[in-house]
Parts: sequence; structure tokens; C-alpha cells
Amino acid sequence: MPVNYAAFRRTLIEVQKSHGVERGPCSSNTGAYCRARAKLPETVIRRLTLELADGCREQAGKTWLWHGRHVQMVDGTTVSMPDTKANQKVYPQQSQQKEGLGFPIARMVVLLSLSTGMLTGMAMGRYQGKETGEPALLRDLLDRFKPDEVMLADRYYCSYFMIALLMERGIDFVVRLHQRRSVDFRRGRSLGTADQLLTWMRPARPEWMDRDTYDRMPESIEVRQARVHVDEAGFRTKSLVVVTSLTHAKTYPKDDIAELYRARWQVELDIRTIKVTLGMDILRCRTPAMVHREIWTCLLAYNLIRQAMLQSARASGLSPRELSFTAAMQSVAANWQVIALSDGAAADALIEAAWATMADHLVGKRPGRVEPRAVKRRPKEQALLMEPRAQAKAKLQAA
Repeated sequence: MPVNYAAFRRTLIEVQKSHGVERGPCSSNTGAYCRARAKLPETVIRRLTLELADGCREQAGKTWLWHGRHVQMVDGTTVSMPDTKANQKVYPQQSQQKEGLGFPIARMVVLLSLSTGMLTGMAMGRYQGKETGEPALLRDLLDRFKPDEVMLADRYYCSYFMIALLMERGIDFVVRLHQRRSVDFRRGRSLGTADQLLTWMRPARPEWMDRDTYDRMPESIEVRQARVHVDEAGFRTKSLVVVTSLTHAKTYPKDDIAELYRARWQVELDIRTIKVTLGMDILRCRTPAMVHREIWTCLLAYNLIRQAMLQSARASGLSPRELSFTAAMQSVAANWQVIALSDGAAADALIEAAWATMADHLVGKRPGRVEPRAVKRRPKEQALLMEPRAQAKAKLQAA
């Protein structure tokens, strides 16, 4: 919805005059804003983002949970940023790219709630180098889990020590079996068809783990292993093996675990929302400190919109996952300026109207939906820059 800035400015001046404030129109010079933004502590933005998620966790309705339990989805992604010396020093470009032709890149691992969609944790590091992989970043986020929660992740996080660290904290897990582990349903104790209990033995101590932690790890762990079939046309994977610590087959039937793992795709959609809908895919700030502020500000905005969706869902008797994030974002953007200038009763009415608007835009139920991994619109043909920009410009000027 387009904003009438001229009308907004006139309204603002009238409000200022009614409060005895005589001020002229705002300056177009953004220097003061940029200096103020640089002074905003990153820790404050991060704390607001995470405390908001923690507060909304308690508002989740029981019908939104899985077997009455909160599920935290885990996945990794990357973001790029402007090619400056400061960014390159902290977040170097990929090693196979020539100097001056790549962009600084950072790896992120995020925790997202399956029930509310809110971001509950984020760790960030270099894209390449020692202890920069997704499992290493996840270890920095283990304190963001609450006891009795369930971690839902892909097979990249399926390792003995990651599972042992989770179990040590009272956290259950549902992950896909790592591709390096063999599958043999003739071993172990059978719980049903292609459903068994297995004992994994502790491997040798990895380099990243200190001796005291290694000695604290159990010599063996019991896990449940089940084969899940995907009988839907168009899906590449026809069957997969899921590993979990939910070993009680009557409490957690195999079909329920399979359905939960299929819901893991929600984390891909949430990351796409953050990077594409909110525009965090390509960052703009030119220093690492400002990059961190930019990321956490975007994540705070994401959680604030999710909070509005949660409130709308509670008021309408729906689940937050049934509401459209894009429609909610547009509703918030269209109303925030008017609400800020309204008195208490009018603001409350506008907020209730915004909640009702969010509840009108539902995500369609499309079970078994498949789409080709291709786009119809052709991108514009552009030559690739194969040398540093300064050299390319010098050649053009010399021609």
C-alpha cells in the first residue's frame, strides 16, 4: 500500500503543534540517523529478539504443539555482504574465487519454532575454516533449548556427540540418518516394520572436544531408527531413515515421527521468508559490526511480525502456521504510522482491525504439492566481471 508522505508530514506537524512543539519539516540529511544507528548496541537488539521469542513461547496453544511438546527446527544458511576490506577480514570470500571478484560470505545456523515460526536463536561465523561448520555453530546454541523440547534437523546434524550433548540436556531429537551410517534392520530390537532400537558406541574423541567433555559422554546411547516412505509423485526422495531418541513406540508411533520429519520443510520456508521477503539475503553494511546490527535488526522485525501473527491466530482460533507472513508484513507496514499517531482507543481499534486482516489471508492447504525447480522468466543477459572493478574501469578509460 503506497504511503502519502506529504499527508503524513502535515499530520505530524499538526500533532506537534497541538502538543506545543514548534518544529519544521524533518531534514533530508541522514547523517544523524546513521550515527545514531552505529551507537545502538548489538547486544540490545539480540536480547530483544530472543526475549520476544521466549515470551511468545509461553503463549503457544496446546493444539499448536506436537504431542504437547515444543519443537525447535535447526538449519543453516549463508548471507553475503559488500566487498570491503573490513568485511573480507572477518568473513572472507570463498577460497576458489579470485581476489576482487567475490563477496564476503558468512554462515548462519538458526533455531526456529515449529509451532510459532519465531526465531529462537542464531549463531554466525565464517563460511570456511576450522570449527566453522553448522554442527560447530549449533553447539553454541545448545543453551537456547529448553528441557523436554524436541530438535528437528536434517542428517547433517546426525552425529554421536551432537546427540549425546542433546540427551545430556534432556532434549529429544528427530533427524535423518547420516549418509555414512549403514542401514540394517535385521539388527537391534524390532519395534515394528522397519522400526528398531539400536545401540551406538562412542567413537574416538574428535579434535574439537576436550578430554573432560569426552570422558563425560556416555560409552553408548540407545536410538530408534525407522524407515519413512514418501508415496507422493514428483518427490525425489522415495524413502529415508529417521533417527530419534523417542524410543517409546506406543507414545510416539512411527507414523507420527514420520509426519514430524516431513514438517522439517517449514524451516526452509522460514529461512526463505527471512532472506527473501525481508531482504536479508544480500546485506548492505560495510563493516562487520554494522553487519551484525543489520542482521539482528532484521531478525527482530521478523519476530515482531510473527508476534502479531500469533496474536491474530489466538484471536481467530487459528494456528500461526495457517497465516500468510507476507500479508501480515504488509498489514503491519500499512498501519504502523497511523497507529503511532492515534490515541489509545483508536490505536486499539486499528490493532484489532490489523489482526482481523491477517486472519483473512491464509496459507493454502496443498498436500503433496510439487513444483519444478526452474523459473519461467528469463534473466537479463549480463557479462560477468572477470577482473577487479578498478582494473575494468581503468581499461575503459584508457580505450
